[in-house]
Amino acid sequence: MTRKLPWLPYVFREKELNKINSCLALEPNSIDLLLAKADLLTGLGRIEEAKSTYMEAVTMAPTHFEALNNFGKLLFYTGFTSAARTIYKQMIEHHPDSPIGYVNMATISYKDRELEKAREYYEKTLKLNPKQIEAHRGLSYIFREFGDEETSKLHRRLAFENHSVIFQPFRGKGEPITVLQLISAAGGNIPIEQFLDESIFLTAVVATEYFDLNLPLPIHKLVINAVADADLNKEALDAVEKILAKTSAPVINYPAAVKKTTRAGTSSRLAGIPGVIAPNTINLVREVLESDTNLQTLSDHGFKFPLLLRSPGFHTGQYFTLVANEDELAMTLPTLPGNELMVIEYLDARSADGKIRKYRVMMIDGNLYPLHLAISHEWKIHYFSAEMADNPEHRAEDKAFLENMPEVLGTKAMEALKNIQNTLGLDYAGIDFSLNAKGEILLFEANAAMNVIPPDSDERWNYRRIHVAKIFSAVKEMLLKKVDYKVPT
Repeated sequence: MTRKLPWLPYVFREKELNKINSCLALEPNSIDLLLAKADLLTGLGRIEEAKSTYMEAVTMAPTHFEALNNFGKLLFYTGFTSAARTIYKQMIEHHPDSPIGYVNMATISYKDRELEKAREYYEKTLKLNPKQIEAHRGLSYIFREFGDEETSKLHRRLAFENHSVIFQPFRGKGEPITVLQLISAAGGNIPIEQFLDESIFLTAVVATEYFDLNLPLPIHKLVINAVADADLNKEALDAVEKILAKTSAPVINYPAAVKKTTRAGTSSRLAGIPGVIAPNTINLVREVLESDTNLQTLSDHGFKFPLLLRSPGFHTGQYFTLVANEDELAMTLPTLPGNELMVIEYLDARSADGKIRKYRVMMIDGNLYPLHLAISHEWKIHYFSAEMADNPEHRAEDKAFLENMPEVLGTKAMEALKNIQNTLGLDYAGIDFSLNAKGEILLFEANAAMNVIPPDSDERWNYRRIHVAKIFSAVKEMLLKKVDYKVPT
């Protein structure tokens, strides 16, 4: 992975860069020096210069493995997915026997929701290296999304059994802050790694379900419980509690608080907060939903059509559907995996113009941060699929929300959000919701399993960048505060 900002004084880093430039003046064709320069420019945050330097290196040596790999990763992690894909294709072309290029391509394909392509690349990786952990991990997630839990478990075991601790690289030049990042091998984790600056943090990632409690924990000053999906991760959250019994280090997101954030539990807990309309939510076994008395059971629990059905543990709209009537219920049930399904009251969130507005607010260390407003005519709404990119009026609404959240939401909703945050009791969480005509929050979900995805390079998203950066800074500051660390100046 490309190095990030070293935590040494800025002047020192500038001196390092000057040394490299002096050496390049004597050896202008040195690929090693060019890569060292690009690496340092990346660390200094001078991303455009870093890209230009990598481009120079790749132009000079178009088959150089490290140049292609590092350049591709920099492009990918700065939102230039299409360009990264081009570089990775070159990598595969020139290094067809290396599994790394295929893993890189699989990562991009998975991010772009091209699951079949990602599967093909991961499987090509395993032909070259049957023990490649990232490929097994990726396939475990993909097969789970395909509804093939048995194959998912197989790859999960191959990825994490005897490999339950993975150390991330440290890129700094001083003593790191050691972090224990606890995850579930099944997924449903906070993507916390994007906030962990490798020049400051040395991270040991622990797949909790596979960790041997008889072994000592990796050295750490801070524990981050990244296990986030209470409906999916009960086994992992139990394992987190056992691991925490072995340490006295400060913790981000205690598992006891996360356990309370099942969809049904959260709706029940938040329904009593003034200004919050939470949907009636229950879990029912498939046998009950497929029985002859299913309609009576649903009615007894207070449900009427339309209603929502969802397979627990899936995100981004996977296995989540609107059921309009009895016939659709019968047709829908066979398409949803799992022995237990969520039944969720459908809250009509349409505004006067017929559109649905879904707000996402992040809750970081006791503070609220607006992330985005997604607008669509569809009930199932995500920012990446909403009517935003080609609608300047919708983007203007999004911009207004980001720049003045209290004014857009109103006093009632802001007070409700603060009460929701206090009720959840999480250091890191988020909430998706809409507003009704009374200014009340229509709850969609609130939990720790919330992603903060930086906008891509399209200039239409320039207005969003500073607000995403504020969230990144807030998370980083929270982590440093937990260990009472002061960044050197």
